[in-house]
Amino acid sequence: MAEPNLSTTQKAQAVNFDRNQYGTFAEIGAGQEVARWFFRVGGAAGTVAKSMSAYDMAVSDAIYGKSRRYVSQERLHHMLEHEYGLLHERLAAERGAEARFFVFADTVAARSYSRQQDGLGWMGIRFQGAPGQEPNDIILHVRLLDEDNLKQQEAVGIIGVNLVHAAMQHTTDPHRILGSLLDNLESWRAEIGMVRFTGPDYAGVDNRLMALELVKRGLAKATLFNVCGEVVHPSEVLYGKPIIVERGSFRPVTHTTLHMLQSSKAQFVQEPSVQGENMTVLFEMTLHNLTDGDGINEQDFLDRVDILGAVGEDLAENYHIMVSNFAEYYRLAAYLLRYSKEPIGVAMGVPTLKELFEEKYYEELEGGILESFGRMFKNDLRLYVYPSLTDGGQVLNARNLQVASHLQSLYEYLLSNGFIRRIEDFREDYLPILSRDALKQIRSGDPQWEQSVPESVAQLIRERGLLGYQSASNTANP
Repeated sequence: MAEPNLSTTQKAQAVNFDRNQYGTFAEIGAGQEVARWFFRVGGAAGTVAKSMSAYDMAVSDAIYGKSRRYVSQERLHHMLEHEYGLLHERLAAERGAEARFFVFADTVAARSYSRQQDGLGWMGIRFQGAPGQEPNDIILHVRLLDEDNLKQQEAVGIIGVNLVHAAMQHTTDPHRILGSLLDNLESWRAEIGMVRFTGPDYAGVDNRLMALELVKRGLAKATLFNVCGEVVHPSEVLYGKPIIVERGSFRPVTHTTLHMLQSSKAQFVQEPSVQGENMTVLFEMTLHNLTDGDGINEQDFLDRVDILGAVGEDLAENYHIMVSNFAEYYRLAAYLLRYSKEPIGVAMGVPTLKELFEEKYYEELEGGILESFGRMFKNDLRLYVYPSLTDGGQVLNARNLQVASHLQSLYEYLLSNGFIRRIEDFREDYLPILSRDALKQIRSGDPQWEQSVPESVAQLIRERGLLGYQSASNTANP
């Protein structure tokens, strides 16, 4: 039988009435909304060692050290480090044998008279799973979507109580912790853009799967991590940069997949507004790309991420992997524009471009396909289109593609005005390569798949048995 959902008051009381946990609350910006809950419900004397807000920048610097930004992961880390060190130093001898110590901290910028935009901030808890144990950390980024300052503050308080309660009551169940973060809060009021679990109780937790879980549960629209598997927040890698992105299943990465991105990037960097800029390169997978049969196979997802991590030498630059719930490209464009007003390039093949002109995908929009394209191209975004082969073996590119007759004029307009660009540097010998064919060969033991992928990818698949790999010897000797 499922447990009933606890109210925010009940959660705060559950923490307060457990005399085996004791901690500090440190909050910067948006009031002291989390600590206020624990004082308001009663019993705080058994839970709260200290509550503070180093609101003034000079005071904050004096306590936690200087930081480039006050609403940042760096500042949150300094707060947790400093406050937990003090808590342990002052109380370990007296209470360390029976109490689980914790420090909750947040640094938040909410909507105000001078800041008329979504609130955002970093929130985290450092806590012991058992008395005397080395602490764990749970770090998350919150985006506050209410249009009222007081409502944003209220949301901070509720999310903070949810985090403290879940961490202390359900320490070893990260899925349950994630699932409770927006309890007692309408889902549209906040997004959790990043989460990271570290510490002895999370030694077996793969944060890439936790990032995927955020998107699956609708807590985040998208999540990012680097090729080393470290979860990052979009603002850390997208803010103020030109962006080039390729969407795909990457199952596996083929020569065509990689060359499409390389060729798109080579044209993108020649744009006057991009030249000399430090850009961000993204491989994007949607939940639809990841779904196979009844759901998402987590090991298959990790295999694809590892394969993307193997192409670093081929790209010769820093890049990131993005998981999103954006079926439509205009939603992807809107998300990227949250973080950067610089040019955006989208690499795609001709089949995907043709699909963009299928009106059935825009029936929920009042303005249909015109509204979709208006949203997608309203800023400096352009599509870089890689050719494909027709069934008859002819090369089909952005110039000779035909769409529905009543949309052909729209297509010509986008093409002639540079919103759609033909990729000039393509490899005709790569055009017959399809990921789905390579995947079948990988699983059947047909060694021909190795000709379809970069050597770095082939080596990783062979060494680690990714994507259901079967060697030719295994299939010959079942």
